[in-house]
Amino acid sequence: MFIGVLQFTMAIPHSRSLKEKRSVVRGLKEQLRRNFNVSIAEIEDLDVWDVATFGCTMVGNDVAHLNGALDKLVDVLDDWRDATLEDHQLEILRPN
Repeated sequence: MFIGVLQFTMAIPHSRSLKEKRSVVRGLKEQLRRNFNVSIAEIEDLDVWDVATFGCTMVGNDVAHLNGALDKLVDVLDDWRDATLEDHQLEILRPN
């Protein structure tokens, strides 16, 4: 078993309130869950209006598949219309 972990930060330049940010975050999380079958949560910058940092995980038995799926997810984030991908880190773990 392998665990793919992706941490990424999105800038939300049009957000002027936490309510607007939550709307963008909710839509992003729902689409990624639906399209990529990942677990995802906002993990940092919770009180910042125009930035959101997420942790995302995917489990599989093939490193190449996990890498490819998470790379596709990053490509989707690059093209996201309501936010801009600022930074990301991808790591594949193998539990003992």
